[in-house]
Amino acid sequence: MKKNMFRSKFLQAVLFIFFFLCFSPQFSYATAPKSVDLIYDTNTQTLSVTINHYTLSAGMHHIKYVEIKKNGASISKNNYDTQPTNSIFTYTYKIPAAKGDVFEVTATCNFWGYKTSTLTVQ
Repeated sequence: MKKNMFRSKFLQAVLFIFFFLCFSPQFSYATAPKSVDLIYDTNTQTLSVTINHYTLSAGMHHIKYVEIKKNGASISKNNYDTQPTNSIFTYTYKIPAAKGDVFEVTATCNFWGYKTSTLTVQ
């Protein structure tokens, strides 16, 4: 009797852990951004930020914010509730910059991880 009760409790614990891992988005499919690519167009004064961040559900698991620093000072933090596609997408920002300015852009996932890239304006 005790042996069967132990097996039953063990099975319940295993099933609980299994379902928790399968249905918890943080563990089941959360990924950090794979890449953040930056391009600056001096003619239009536009910074293009291309982010590679895979998700199964852009409404649940997405890039939460993109922070932009210019020459070490934070100039914007853009918050998002979803992402435009389930993998690669581009955001554009109108930011004046001169030759030699350095952009540092960090894309942060709402569940786990971030990726930072830098670009020096040519």
